[in-house]
Amino acid sequence: MPVNPKQNLPPELHDCKEHTPGCGSELYIVEGDSAAKSVCRLRNLQLQAVVPMQGKPLNAYKAKAEVVAKNRLYHTLLQSLGCNSLAAPEKLRYDRIIFLFDPDADGIHIGALMLLFFYRWLRPVLEGGKLFVVRAPLYEIANVDRTQIQLGYTEEQYRQICEQLGPSTDLKKQRYRGLGSMNDDVLFRNCISTETRILHKLTVADAEASRLIFGGKIEY
Repeated sequence: MPVNPKQNLPPELHDCKEHTPGCGSELYIVEGDSAAKSVCRLRNLQLQAVVPMQGKPLNAYKAKAEVVAKNRLYHTLLQSLGCNSLAAPEKLRYDRIIFLFDPDADGIHIGALMLLFFYRWLRPVLEGGKLFVVRAPLYEIANVDRTQIQLGYTEEQYRQICEQLGPSTDLKKQRYRGLGSMNDDVLFRNCISTETRILHKLTVADAEASRLIFGGKIEY
């Protein structure tokens, strides 16, 4: 049976049209309204939904259940997924949940905190292989006519590309300050298009690594 797409949806959610299990529907969790608008403009309206997360999330790994349940950010996310409480539903409203955050230190931190939320409270979603991250590029290096474009996903990768290209004056180098600052072509090809983006499936091992850095002591 298809999941009811109209049930208790938050106003922040930009929903997709199709919700039949197995159809390939996706929920993008993005950082802020500006990023959400950019992704919504380029998404597949049939299968790709978008929900913005405002501000840095509460560390749900170490927080009490009642605190997490009352948190506006997580409450919005739970409603979007079709959860009535801090428990994974029998049927999620989407086949995939995708993290898409700014390609900087804050974005990495937000992604780690979101992963810890699923690890602590919605573990079946993580263990079921439903959780993914798509990495947005941090730098673009292009020639004048943009026929050759290279992307750097970290500071180190950017430095390596620049060293390989040498001190050419015909190159235009741009650092993206967020998803909203990317041109549509780069954002679509690298983060949204199912044919050209690269999704990384998140695992319990990834969550364990984040827990060691950001977890802290659980408040029972």
